[in-house]
Amino acid sequence: MSSYANAKILITGGLGFIGSNLARALVAQGADVTLVDSLIPQYGGNPYNIEDIRDKVTVNVCDVRDPFAMAYLLKDKDFLFNLAGQTSHLDSMADPQTDLEINAAAQLSILEACRKTNPGIKIVFASTRQLYGKPDYLPVDEKHPIRPVDVNGINKLAGEWYHLLYNNVYGIRACALRLTNTYGPGMRVKDARQTFLGIWLRLLIEGKPIKVFGDGLQLRDFNYVDDCIQAMLLAGASDVANGKVYNLGSSEVIGLKTLAEMMINLGLGGAFELIPFPPERKAIDIGDYYSDFSLITQELGWQPKVGLREGLGRTLIYYQEHLDHYLDKEI
Repeated sequence: MSSYANAKILITGGLGFIGSNLARALVAQGADVTLVDSLIPQYGGNPYNIEDIRDKVTVNVCDVRDPFAMAYLLKDKDFLFNLAGQTSHLDSMADPQTDLEINAAAQLSILEACRKTNPGIKIVFASTRQLYGKPDYLPVDEKHPIRPVDVNGINKLAGEWYHLLYNNVYGIRACALRLTNTYGPGMRVKDARQTFLGIWLRLLIEGKPIKVFGDGLQLRDFNYVDDCIQAMLLAGASDVANGKVYNLGSSEVIGLKTLAEMMINLGLGGAFELIPFPPERKAIDIGDYYSDFSLITQELGWQPKVGLREGLGRTLIYYQEHLDHYLDKEI
């Protein structure tokens, strides 16, 4: 990780959940960190996420869809952690054009700016397991067919492949991590635009029942944010990763009903209820999903270290103390 000491780093989506946690880790390693975030309310940026490192980072409020601002910001950077994106699957179906602009077109203009002004930069792109769609087999490895079930998945796939293309054709070192369900301090809890776990946690703290769609038997895997950040740092520091796609994931696979029970047993008590899928969610639900992440283990030495119960406990403690900074409307 000595790669990051004194390195100039740009994080898009830097005031968001994962971006702010990444910034904290890079500051601790002595990096010169610039954060870009549009602070558009529905996309997750929250200035409170960097409250403890505010005087140690540079914040630039701009939109990744602004090609001139991005070209300027990218000019002298050693690393780009490209995390900005529209993450809501439902929003992508309701407003596909905006999703296209942020998750595909803006990615292409960012890469063009790198090609023209900073071809030596190293890029880590935050992709998603949503690209696979409904799995043919489990666990899902990187060779699984790509079959997105929503507009968001298609546009994230385009963004991912632009990065790989620019690596292969122009030699701009880039790789992609297909994230699974990431959770932890700083995640969005005011709605389900990023992860359902945020809403579940909020309901638990507010003494309301957790709402589990369907029969609650759907299987998922989860990564605590610190493990996700470690994977990004390893991928950024290693040229072995260039041109590669890696799954993140966990060997701890759990059904959603069992997960709800685990959260209720963290100490606050509470309850959950099974409710029918809303039609718009049912149409894009992928059923069971969990990853085979053996490739990143073999090539970069990454393995998740934080168990689900421990990670949920840490996250609960954080939001018991800081919840008011993450709410601005009723569920």
